[in-house]
Amino acid sequence: MFKLIKRFRKNESGATAIEYGLIAALVGIAIITGASALGSSLSSTFSYIGTELDGARPN
Repeated sequence: MFKLIKRFRKNESGATAIEYGLIAALVGIAIITGASALGSSLSSTFSYIGTELDGARPN
């Protein structure tokens, strides 16, 4: 029984998997945040372009 407990304490594969999971979650959050900021910026840019094109349209 003592051997089993020692082996369980030495096994770090679960900890490594959790660390990789946390890193993947942080990368995902960074991508979502960046895409959100970029989307907002693109939306305002295309809005401006659309307004300018509407003003340049001949009647």
